[in-house]
Amino acid sequence: MTTAAAGSPRTYQVRTYGCQMNVHDSERISGLLEQAGYVRAAEADEHPDVVVFNTCAVRENADNRLYGNLGHLRPVKDRHPEMQIAVGGCLAQKDRGDIVRKAPWVDVVFGTHNIGSLPVLLERARHNTAAEVEILESLEVFPSTLPTRRESTYAGWVSISVGCNNTCTFCIVPSLRGKEKDRRPGDILSEVRALVDEGVLEVTLLGQNVNSYGVEFGDRLAFGKLLRACGDIEGLERVRFTSPHPKDFTDDVIAAMAETPNVCHSLHMPLQSGSDAVLRSMRRSYRAERYLGIIEKVRAAMPDAAITTDIIVGFPGETEADFARTLDVVREARFSSAFTFQYSKRPGTPAATMEGQLPKQVVQERYERLIATVEEITWAENRKLVGETVEVLVAVGEGRKDERTGRMSGRARDGRLVHFEAGSLAGQIRPGDILHTTVTYAAPHHLNADGEPLAHRRTRAGDAAEAGRAPRTPGVLLGLPTVGAPAAVPAPTSGCAAH
Repeated sequence: MTTAAAGSPRTYQVRTYGCQMNVHDSERISGLLEQAGYVRAAEADEHPDVVVFNTCAVRENADNRLYGNLGHLRPVKDRHPEMQIAVGGCLAQKDRGDIVRKAPWVDVVFGTHNIGSLPVLLERARHNTAAEVEILESLEVFPSTLPTRRESTYAGWVSISVGCNNTCTFCIVPSLRGKEKDRRPGDILSEVRALVDEGVLEVTLLGQNVNSYGVEFGDRLAFGKLLRACGDIEGLERVRFTSPHPKDFTDDVIAAMAETPNVCHSLHMPLQSGSDAVLRSMRRSYRAERYLGIIEKVRAAMPDAAITTDIIVGFPGETEADFARTLDVVREARFSSAFTFQYSKRPGTPAATMEGQLPKQVVQERYERLIATVEEITWAENRKLVGETVEVLVAVGEGRKDERTGRMSGRARDGRLVHFEAGSLAGQIRPGDILHTTVTYAAPHHLNADGEPLAHRRTRAGDAAEAGRAPRTPGVLLGLPTVGAPAAVPAPTSGCAAH
């Protein structure tokens, strides 16, 4: 079906690239389109009426990926000229009118600051039979004032701020998302309560730098207070957050994590490098000693805390000694997981023009050594949990081999991925339900629990999943931007999460 039949609603698909911000933005885009009368197309539909690309500009080849996908759609659009193609997100904010120049079959280009304009831009492009390009330089309203089609019945993103005030030399996000703008605590808590009322059990508080939350209204302790306030919301079982910045991490946040029962003892805190020289070149305003000091305090308050991180290998000017220092910090920190990246130039960032760009083969060799070190540590840390009982929030799409193995999957409270046997409860466990089970095997990236479950609790989130009912939150002056089904803690891709 190319265009909707007379009297039938037009269909849409949203294709998302990048970080949690983009994932959550896509939930907003879906909510907006459905409010405007569009209906989500089936995944197998090869030519819906509207295709929206929500893009990322972090990777060096991000534009190649976009234009390649646009190129694949061109013959489809040639056959079905009523189809509309829209491009939004960070790459749209950066490239603006260049997108229509390079791909003249695109109908709409919109930026990170005007997601709410999309339905009007689509209608205007249809009426004028011409491309509409609208990019705003600053945020006019929080995206959380927009309707949202949530992708998960059991877990939801709640944005606490938009933008970033840091100036890391490898990151283009501040120039595309703008300076930090904080939501008022009451608005955030209203959105959390609205999600809980829909049956959601787990909320992830989201910001480019959650630890600086409150800077706009002059309360440097605001984030810890927000975590404690989430502890007072009845029915909210798990609270997570991402991503904090080590330079802004304060002891009151550690205390709030340790003393608030529904705040999970999991922390994603980007390291980026263990070398003070590289951190200085990255313009990261902390040093390895400060970073390790935070971890020491977290573990003193919460011995069971699972700490994950982001690490970049091969930053311009990185020496073998610098890299060795990163390995030292990894060994000392004992991460439960790490998102590791080979440095690639981000167009428009200071690092892209720095001297000392490293040969690909050097970066690759260091990257392989880093992966081996990380996996040795994560495997050892996971093996400590064999024989332990874990509480699992049953998830969708976490276990890629579940259909073949007959297992189900979910996340423990500390964020670890658990594949489990349903045993005598087969057919009774739904996504969103809570399970207690015993770990029988550990791998570097997951745990297995192959015995009979110890307990199973049916939840309202499970009821919603069984009924095929996704939470929808209206635009009520609530939260901020990011993505479909919540990603594995910490974040599925690194992109903007690298703060």
